[in-house]
Amino acid sequence: MRENLGDRVFNAANITFLAVVAIVTLFPIYYVVVVSFSDPTDYLQRKLVLFPTKWSFASYEYLLNNKSFMRSIGNSLFLATVGTACSLMVTASLAYAISRKRLAGRKIILFLILFTILFNPGIIPNYLVVKELGFLNSTWSLIVPSLSAGWFVILMKSFFDNIPDALEEAAKIDGCNDLTVFARIIIPLALPAIAAFGLFYAVMYWNMYFNALLYLNDYQKWPIQLVLQNIISDSAAGALMEDRLTQQPPPSEMLKMAAVVIAVTPILCVYPLLQKHFAKGVMVGSVKG
Repeated sequence: MRENLGDRVFNAANITFLAVVAIVTLFPIYYVVVVSFSDPTDYLQRKLVLFPTKWSFASYEYLLNNKSFMRSIGNSLFLATVGTACSLMVTASLAYAISRKRLAGRKIILFLILFTILFNPGIIPNYLVVKELGFLNSTWSLIVPSLSAGWFVILMKSFFDNIPDALEEAAKIDGCNDLTVFARIIIPLALPAIAAFGLFYAVMYWNMYFNALLYLNDYQKWPIQLVLQNIISDSAAGALMEDRLTQQPPPSEMLKMAAVVIAVTPILCVYPLLQKHFAKGVMVGSVKG
């Protein structure tokens, strides 16, 4: 089919518009990366660096040699690994339980889960609960209140609903109990959904900021996002750089850009590993039911 003049003009205008949007969207990311790898002397001379004349790892060396910054990365890694594992265990167990029609009180539990989606208690009640549990100023204050999300439970339940009951019945005939069926049959079948929700939880824990700001007073327990906010705002430079190095620090803007790159890189590395399961897990869990 031949294109007429109007179609050609429309396609050209559409491509031009999308190209402009792409440039506007990607330029801040490009600028952050370029500035973080710029030479401090070159940056101070030019300020606006579109392409560095000399590449340097000075900003990264300064941050990675700082104990406070590295400790915050370790705190975030602990949150992302332990928190994600605990959340997946709770979410998958709860979703599988309410997907079985023989569960007593199933409708009541499902209603309570839906209630948590519609109504949020707010900051003060959550803070009081964490305080009464004795989790204030503890890393577990960021994990226990976020162990599960009602919406994720509903989506994973819809995934489990599509697993035939005949598989469970056949396993029980072979002598398996409920835990064995769940661990050896249901979990392997649900790997796409678990991978998708695992990525959601990992991103949530890695980006944990507001809860850390509320519950953690000891800066040695701060995650990377809270430290990053302090670097960007320069409001807690003293706390961050408790072990100031003898070397001259790079310009603050370069440190900010390097910190942003370091904070984003782990999630960017995890996503490609789960990408093949991501679309399948989300689509199956949200469309069927």
